[in-house]
Amino acid sequence: MNLLQRPIQSVLQTATFGLDAPFAVIDLDAFDANTTDLMRRASGVPLRLASKSLRVRTLQARALKAGFQGQLCFTLPEALWLASLGWDDLVVGYPTVDRGALRQLASDADARAGITVMVDCVEHLDLIAAAEPGGPVKVCIDIDAGWRVPGGLMTLGPKRSPLHDPFQAEAFARTIVAREELRLDGIMAYEGQIAGVGDRPPGRPLMRLALPVLQALSARELARRRAEVVDAVRSVAPLRFVNGGGTGSIERTAAEPAVTEVAAGSGLYGPTLFDTYRAFRPTPAAFFVLPVVRKTTPKLATALGGGYIASGAPGRDRLPRPVLPAGLKLDALEAAGEVQTPLLGRAAAGLRVGDQVWFRHAKAGELCERFDEVHLVQGDKIVDTVPTYRGEGKTFL
Repeated sequence: MNLLQRPIQSVLQTATFGLDAPFAVIDLDAFDANTTDLMRRASGVPLRLASKSLRVRTLQARALKAGFQGQLCFTLPEALWLASLGWDDLVVGYPTVDRGALRQLASDADARAGITVMVDCVEHLDLIAAAEPGGPVKVCIDIDAGWRVPGGLMTLGPKRSPLHDPFQAEAFARTIVAREELRLDGIMAYEGQIAGVGDRPPGRPLMRLALPVLQALSARELARRRAEVVDAVRSVAPLRFVNGGGTGSIERTAAEPAVTEVAAGSGLYGPTLFDTYRAFRPTPAAFFVLPVVRKTTPKLATALGGGYIASGAPGRDRLPRPVLPAGLKLDALEAAGEVQTPLLGRAAAGLRVGDQVWFRHAKAGELCERFDEVHLVQGDKIVDTVPTYRGEGKTFL
């Protein structure tokens, strides 16, 4: 049963009774159910954990213990920190120009053994070489997974790597293997136009019709091209892994013979952006709670803070969503603010100063940049309170 369809009042509210808001909660029952479902969707293909989607080491360890294999980090300093704590198989998902972090990597044999750095141009290779590594640094080639619509009308997908076709990938692979300070370890191609875009956007009937078709066409083109890229690069050097996808495209990506692992992480928390997918829907596991501090009018209640807007193109889908009590909505003119969030709707009249309102964030790990700790709830009890990255004094971006 979807968590929002069960009596939250008797479960999460009971568990957190007496806590002063604001605070953040992770429902471990939902988290574990999402873990199981992500693995089911992968059909035996290994899942690499996207660490930025959690940003809580206790929960990262829980996912790894449950069967995730390795992590996809979002900065080299993060990977170095995790490596210093004993974790390995850390792939940095984005290129780095952090010379200090590269020097640290270059001078640490254990870190070099456990970390793979993302590259897509000669400048990245030169920065690694300038750090004067004491041994080979493992690198992963980032391939553009966007779909260039025939006729040049548009391009769908994140604007990432300049490497798009197998010829470019093979030439770059030859450049890598010719340099003794590098070792080619893998290939990554993230199809954000499928993995990160729901195919049933609310209030947009034409997009509901068009998106599934466009995503299917993009997936077909990418599967062919990704296989050609992998074959071309493997003609130059062996590859330990070929990474693709994300929570929103697990089934499609895992079905490609060229792919050896799929990245996932956001689906463990189940934020609101995943409410717009037709094929699956994770159970919401991450919440934050704000106190009501004003009754501006009898029909309007105002919560403290709450301006936790998700990254990406601005739009209503990036706003946090009030979910408890049911029947609340954001004010159209003020939305969610840094200092206050006015709440309207049929439930607002019943709220009083001191009451608490439960919200869901639009994206996953970004919520943890707002809180030093999260309360882990299982059943109707708090079983642990653990630090986020922020609570450990780590803010990597």
